[in-house]
Amino acid sequence: MATPAQGPAEGPCSTAPGGPEVHPVDQKLHPSRLVPAALQHIAAMYAGVVTPPLIIGQAVRLDTAGQTRLIAASLLIAGVATLLQTLGVKGFVGNRLPFVNAASSAGIAPMLAIAETNATGDQLPAIYGAVMVAGVFCLAIGPFFGKLLRFFPPLVTGVVITLIGVTLMPVPVAWAQGGDKTAADFGSMKYLALAAFTLVVILLIQRFGRGFVRQVALLLGLLIGTLAAIPFGMADFGALGSAPVAALPTPFAFGAPEFQPAAIISLCLVTLVLMTESSAGMLAIGEICGRETDGRTITRGLRTDGLATLLGPVFGGFPTSAFAQNVGVVSLTKVRSRYVVAAAGGALLVLGVFPVLGAVVSTVPMPVLGGAGIVLFGSIAVSGIRTLSEAGLDDSSNIILVAVSLGAGIIPLAAPTFYADFPAWAQTVLGSGISAGALVAVALNLFFHHLGTRGGASAPALKSS
Repeated sequence: MATPAQGPAEGPCSTAPGGPEVHPVDQKLHPSRLVPAALQHIAAMYAGVVTPPLIIGQAVRLDTAGQTRLIAASLLIAGVATLLQTLGVKGFVGNRLPFVNAASSAGIAPMLAIAETNATGDQLPAIYGAVMVAGVFCLAIGPFFGKLLRFFPPLVTGVVITLIGVTLMPVPVAWAQGGDKTAADFGSMKYLALAAFTLVVILLIQRFGRGFVRQVALLLGLLIGTLAAIPFGMADFGALGSAPVAALPTPFAFGAPEFQPAAIISLCLVTLVLMTESSAGMLAIGEICGRETDGRTITRGLRTDGLATLLGPVFGGFPTSAFAQNVGVVSLTKVRSRYVVAAAGGALLVLGVFPVLGAVVSTVPMPVLGGAGIVLFGSIAVSGIRTLSEAGLDDSSNIILVAVSLGAGIIPLAAPTFYADFPAWAQTVLGSGISAGALVAVALNLFFHHLGTRGGASAPALKSS
């Protein structure tokens, strides 16, 4: 891991012999430094990249081959999006910063709601149709999004991020119980013990590990948990023998997209939140790297999000956005070269065209995923709480806003049949705690801070393009 004393990459700029000054963001590092730094980014993002396909694949009851295909597609799209973002086409697409793009966990809950309101066979087509329109929506409003940010202050985004973690928590809990709720041994002690063992391993690595080992605690926990499951016959490696070693994803392998209005509304709402998160991430990475992030940079970055979200479903991808954990990696390591992250994106692309590598992930036992998932989704909720802590909760109006928004978001979790008598479109939109909470948070923010007042809630300022 790099430290502030490790050479020119850590200063505001460096000078090649006989050449002009090179900003740390544009430095091309020697492989001896580039490869380890890229591996850290892959370690930080990998679990997050494969989480959406794992959850959605389980929800729509895909077989092992289908699950492997979903994981490969997610890796492939993440690689392409990250390469576009870091290298880009100057003046058109890509913020050309050390910025990772991949499938976001924020889209999982509304996609699960879409799956629940569709028959088998129509679930993924309905999801992909909504995702594609959300991509078009992102591309359409991206150039103007800076003016909309004031409607998505930390007060609103904090609520949504917290709800992402909270509403997804039943997923790892079900995994910890074995994954298959129809199985006779669902919830048996052997599954719970394996999940607890995995969780304890991750906690021990996080407590006593150092440097890179500590950063990959989640992956090491998955590996050790899987190895521990083998003697008890709880790990199935049959998928490795049937998965092709190398193959390009097949376009529309899960059927032609279906465009359902309620599903589209739900995903477009989440896209607004993802765009806010991406914009905030770009502002943060620009500050960390010492490179100005203006309106044009934000627009190019959001255009990358939109393109990846629009084209991803063709091959089996999901809504794409920034990965905040990789912003943390840049801040921690002080390695600011965008070529490091580009190398990580290239590695993800390679992983995506080798389905056998995706099959390795699908061999991880459900209880092991459950133990790790509690950490993963819990950390998302913590990120939201951290955002809320900076959102002025000493104001009574803000407290009411957060309280009501969180309550609206938790209703589908606490009472799954609450909206059973509502129209189908309302069930899709309100049945996702994230969509419901986001709607209420935005509406209450308008009511308390914009309606009948001059000015509005503060948000990160974007310089005009």
